[in-house]
Amino acid sequence: MHELSLAIEIVEIAQAEARRHGNGRLLAVHLRLGPLAGVVEEALAAAFPLAAQGTEVEGAELVIERVPLVVYCPSCRAERELGAEVWLVCPVCQTPTPEVRQGRELEVTALELER
Repeated sequence: MHELSLAIEIVEIAQAEARRHGNGRLLAVHLRLGPLAGVVEEALAAAFPLAAQGTEVEGAELVIERVPLVVYCPSCRAERELGAEVWLVCPVCQTPTPEVRQGRELEVTALELER
């Protein structure tokens, strides 16, 4: 389960940023997660409290923002949001769309600190 190692890395990032901003009590860690990030959201959410145990992050909430999968369609010349499809084709004209513009995200975007 590589989600545990990812959760440990997220905890380390959150600790470092919290210390940089005055070491207030950490209430929440915000994360953007795309469907092509290769992460099982439920497994990451379950691993986060384990990774945070015994750290300044313990007790903080992991807030996950799901990022939609967006591709660029060369035929339509437009960005298109895909649903849960495995095939990367434009949902309007059905042209193959190999250019993924959004959906690989796995990034810490914000921390909520109590002062």
